[in-house]
Amino acid sequence: MQKTKRLLAIEKIITEEKITTQEELLKKLKGKGIDCTQATLSRNLRQLGVGRIPAGNGGYKYSLPEKIRNSEGISFKPNIVPVIRDIVEAKGLMVIKTIPGNASNTAFFIDGTGRYEIAGTIAGDDTILIIPRDGVTIQQVHTCLEIILPGIHEQIKTSK
Repeated sequence: MQKTKRLLAIEKIITEEKITTQEELLKKLKGKGIDCTQATLSRNLRQLGVGRIPAGNGGYKYSLPEKIRNSEGISFKPNIVPVIRDIVEAKGLMVIKTIPGNASNTAFFIDGTGRYEIAGTIAGDDTILIIPRDGVTIQQVHTCLEIILPGIHEQIKTSK
């Protein structure tokens, strides 16, 4: 799916490099073999919640949101990764195992990021079912999770 690939590439570029203009970002995308128009890029940046922050030299750079808001509108960035114990793939779906009592808040956080790749989650006490959108691969969901929960895959390796 071209859109998912483009969204992931945009996030990776913005995270790893100091990007100050859409033109610069379009060139970087083209260098990765991804063609899109400025209008499409602008929509994608809004969808990802990308903003501009001071770059330290008097200018601005693009940045991904670091916090989400709860139902009361209060910003927070939870440390969820330590509660995740395992990820299992099954028929195009993904199951995340957590410490008992932590699945609901983890699923709430995942849903709250508003990621295009994830249609939704269903949570129990210690298990989350992640349902990807049509055309999104399990590998793209893994990449998405690593973006919103940095270190998740490393945590799983150490918890086994």
